[in-house]
Amino acid sequence: ALFDYNRYPDSAAFDLRNMLAIRFNVKVENVILGAGSEGIMSTIMRTFLREKDEIIAAKNSFIGFRVLANASGFKTNWISMNNYHYNLASMAKAINDQTKIIYLANPDNPTGTYFNVQKFDAFMSQVPARVLVLLDEAYFEYAKDVLDYPDSMHYRYDNVITLRTFSKAYGLAGFRIGYGFAHEDIINNLMKVKLPFEPSTPAQIAAIAALNDQNYLQSSLKLNKEGIAGMKKLFDEYKLDYIPTVANFLTLVFKNEKSAKLFCKSMLQRGVILRYLSGFGLPECVRVTTGTQEENTIFFDHISRISKKKT
Repeated sequence: ALFDYNRYPDSAAFDLRNMLAIRFNVKVENVILGAGSEGIMSTIMRTFLREKDEIIAAKNSFIGFRVLANASGFKTNWISMNNYHYNLASMAKAINDQTKIIYLANPDNPTGTYFNVQKFDAFMSQVPARVLVLLDEAYFEYAKDVLDYPDSMHYRYDNVITLRTFSKAYGLAGFRIGYGFAHEDIINNLMKVKLPFEPSTPAQIAAIAALNDQNYLQSSLKLNKEGIAGMKKLFDEYKLDYIPTVANFLTLVFKNEKSAKLFCKSMLQRGVILRYLSGFGLPECVRVTTGTQEENTIFFDHISRISKKKT
């Protein structure tokens, strides 16, 4: 397979789907792949949205979904978050006869916050069976050990589509490959609409190799845990406010937009690129993702220098 790049990819991606089915104790018919989670999101919208259907999503959540929702042409009801957390009660109240898709990211990007099992179950009890819930668990590997985190593979709702990715903990962002789990009927409809040769052959091969290398995954999670702990310690030392996280990043909260921009600019001048979150509707926030040990050390050093200059 490594030398057959002149041929089109396996459109069914059977080997990888079968591997994921075995790993997560589902059937192959419950698994779909895409070019990243966004690829599957796009397929879901093209498959299920019709006429006057509407979407519900959180106002400051994943910008990739916002782009897709805006491009779809369908009405989206954007629900405000509550102190950087999903307001599931308000989202449930927003459901009407036209609601077709609800998007939830757990843990959330870019805040790193999560909603627990109790809140999720209470929310789902108010969601009609005809409404599809897109549960984006791109960061679940980092959160799965949190006791009240609702790992959707431990129990299933027939109207929930779980989305996951190889971009984060597995480190394959450049390959663009994500996967999803759902009821067989949902997957069957998605398979009829998805682009036939997505994801690519190199992406499928890389994902299979990643699944076979659990040692790398564990070392990646360990490095992230150490990086987050180091950032928290440093931010606390220099009295920088941040949002508690269960993901692989910390989001800093500044007093105002000007301070957030200045911090990003100072870091950029030192060769460190951070994510300024104005595009997410959070102009006072900056997201800092953990990196390699070397990258983390460089960032910690720059934080110390900048903070000492202020004092």
